[in-house]
Amino acid sequence: MNQKNKTRAVTAFAISLAAMVMAPRLAMAETLKVGMNAPDISTLDPARATATADVTLVSWLFNGLVRFPPGSADPASIEPDLAESWTSSQDGLVWTFKLRPNVKFHGDYGTLSSEDVVFSLMRAKDPKTSSFSSDFAGVKSIETVDPTTVRITLNEPVPGFLGLIANYHGGNIISKKAFEKLGADFKSRPVGTGPFMFDSAVTQQAVNLKAFPGYFRGAPKLDGIRFDLIPTDSSRELAFRSGELDLIYGKREQRWVDQAKAWSGAVVDIFAPGEYRTVFLNMTHPPLDNLKVRQAVAQAINIDQIVQFVGAGVGPKGCSVVPSGYVGEDCSWTYKFDPAASKKLLAEAGFAKGVKLSAVVSSNSSQLPIMEVIQAQLAEAGIDLQMKVVDHPTYQEQIRKDLGDVIFYGAARYPVADSYLSQFYHSDAAVGKPTASTNFSHCNAADADITAARRASSDVERLKLWSSAQKKIFEQVCAVPLFSLMQVWVRSKALDYGYELKGSLNLAPPITEKTVLKR
Repeated sequence: MNQKNKTRAVTAFAISLAAMVMAPRLAMAETLKVGMNAPDISTLDPARATATADVTLVSWLFNGLVRFPPGSADPASIEPDLAESWTSSQDGLVWTFKLRPNVKFHGDYGTLSSEDVVFSLMRAKDPKTSSFSSDFAGVKSIETVDPTTVRITLNEPVPGFLGLIANYHGGNIISKKAFEKLGADFKSRPVGTGPFMFDSAVTQQAVNLKAFPGYFRGAPKLDGIRFDLIPTDSSRELAFRSGELDLIYGKREQRWVDQAKAWSGAVVDIFAPGEYRTVFLNMTHPPLDNLKVRQAVAQAINIDQIVQFVGAGVGPKGCSVVPSGYVGEDCSWTYKFDPAASKKLLAEAGFAKGVKLSAVVSSNSSQLPIMEVIQAQLAEAGIDLQMKVVDHPTYQEQIRKDLGDVIFYGAARYPVADSYLSQFYHSDAAVGKPTASTNFSHCNAADADITAARRASSDVERLKLWSSAQKKIFEQVCAVPLFSLMQVWVRSKALDYGYELKGSLNLAPPITEKTVLKR
């Protein structure tokens, strides 16, 4: 072989070798690396998952009968998910769902059947197995018609019923076979039908998911997801800016958001729904059992100053006890900031020298700084708020044991008034009861209106009852609504969700079969 031909052969071999090396790399999917502000995962059982980190993972593992399209939190946009179609009776009491055929569960747990749906929703309805049982109070029965058909019968019309059985909270569907086999271990080894399936977890470090190739909408473009548990904001930020993470839970403060927008290669996503920040007043604890003391607290809080501190872009001001933008919200009544009036009310209640109140406060960056502002505001009116600062899991545990007078809490729910009124202001949901949800104030001022609204025969009647409920809760000062804290996540420009992100009821960007990393 002459030198010219030899050179050609070497060049061809080099090109061929490069092609063999590069081709797999070009076709290779990638693992999405996510940083979350949580010390650990509490549960991955969708009927029990309430913490943001838990709900985030659950949303990538499971499906509901219907779903909010990726990137939407609008009830009007609900579309088929595990059910391919449904019908309802003229009175809205009987709903029949036809399941998609051949939907596979993760692992070796077979295909979805109506038995899995009935089992999952009955668990969601049972207060012994679900944190969302109060949502299902209007459900009379859930039954199998045949292997691919489910019928749900209601006691009364349920506002926003489809949202109840969507891919959110108690609407997520699990494998009956897997739950019966795994028992208590299911919460740490979940089995669903979603685009990603559980792989492994290291306590207080990370949860690893892998792509589910049998996903009914098609195999995911990502290999998997590494969900790193990083409670410190600065550590998540450092890992993201150094390229170790592709997506992080952001700090929900305007100043931080403005800084993050200037980071090289970063995109800041701010989206709905906001977690509605509210100060709940435990009406069973003296001196808060005195209406005038509760009124004094309400008028000592300067909400405009708090919103200015948080930033209106990430924390728009609220007005009603029902969150902003929810169907049925009525802002006809608001508390007026007036510290002089607060002092007068305290004196009239027999506390001219002021009062002491207690609060269990999370060290979380989205809570502690705001509570410090509120503490300073209350002090100006003679209200000494003594804060016990604990880690977030301890906070979640202790506020459900009535260990504080003042409870600062934020949550997002299905965006109709009933969901918030029922879970936060109906006495059935009062902390300590078997049917407890998140009624930290033990409010019972509007029970009759809240219950009647569920049974209303028309939207006009329902809206009127919801309005009446809000007025009564306002008059009894069960709580002081503050603002909606929007969701803030930061992603690499290389991360393409595969949809436009406007909202997510699960509080995190949906990671779907279409999500890709474009390195």
